[in-house]
Order: sequence, then structure tokens, then C-alpha cells
Amino acid sequence: MRLPNCDLPALVLDLHLNQQTEKKNLKSHTMKTLKTLTASLFMILSVSAFAADGVKNEKSKIDNTLNTYVEAVANGKMEGLGDILDETMKFTVIRADKVVNYSKTDLLNYLKHSENVVQNCTTDYEVEKINSSQAIIKVIMKYEGFTKINYINLDKTGTGWKITNISSSYLK
Repeated sequence: MRLPNCDLPALVLDLHLNQQTEKKNLKSHTMKTLKTLTASLFMILSVSAFAADGVKNEKSKIDNTLNTYVEAVANGKMEGLGDILDETMKFTVIRADKVVNYSKTDLLNYLKHSENVVQNCTTDYEVEKINSSQAIIKVIMKYEGFTKINYINLDKTGTGWKITNISSSYLK
């Protein structure tokens, strides 16, 4: 059977050119897809790295605040302590059956009497809870014969991480 008005070599050439064009389009589409996927993956990794850096940065700021506090209570180094205590902070001490509350001013005045006095204890801390705006830290001060435990609440404020509450108790 013969096709009317059909030039077979031209038809084969046209078919071949169409296949070549389709291959180029497929390659182009595949490359665009790969570029899009690569760009998306890069963006995800960049955001993840940025978020990880943000978390590390926040933990570093919390550590700085906590180290300032520990240096003051364990080693009598008062520098910067007033800056890390929130104006409304509350210091609570449990003594026998009594709960006694102190203000920021009361705490600073008390610690001034022990300025440059190094406590005869080992000090360590544990992170109890932490998120983007709050942290609860357990500070353990082990003396001979007893242990002092301070639970410290830190809040992220407009001026940085501040201690808003300290609750202190003693264990034998």
C-alpha cells in the first residue's frame, strides 16, 4: 500500500527530528527538575543550618547567663550579676518549714557580703527544660555534709536571657 503524496525520506527525517526535539525537551525538563530539587535541598539545608546555629547561639547565651550566676554564688565574682537578674526576680529559700522570699535587691545585698569569697564546694548544673523562650536549670553545690540545690528559671526578654526565679533548698 502506498501513501498518496508522501515523501518517505522526508517523513522519516521529520519523525527523526521530532524524536530529537522530544529528547531535548525531556533533557531540558529533567535538568530543570534537577535544578529545582537541588535548589530546594540547598534551601532546606541552609534553613536547617541557620536554625541549628540559632539554637547554638541561644544555648550559648543561656550558658553565659548561668556562668555569671554560678561565678557570683560559688566564687564571689559579682561582675555582671545585676545585669542577668530580672528586675522582678524572686529568690525563694526553703528553711525548715518556712518559705522565705527575697527580691533582686535583697539577693544582691546579701551576695555583696560574700564578694570575692570562694565557696568550699563543687558546683555543677543540669538543664532540666529548655525551649526558645524559657529554661529551667538545676545548680548543684556540694559542700561537705550537705548539698544546696538551686532551681533557676531563665526567660528570654527583650534585653537577653534573664533569671526570673531562683528556688533554693538544702539536702543532707
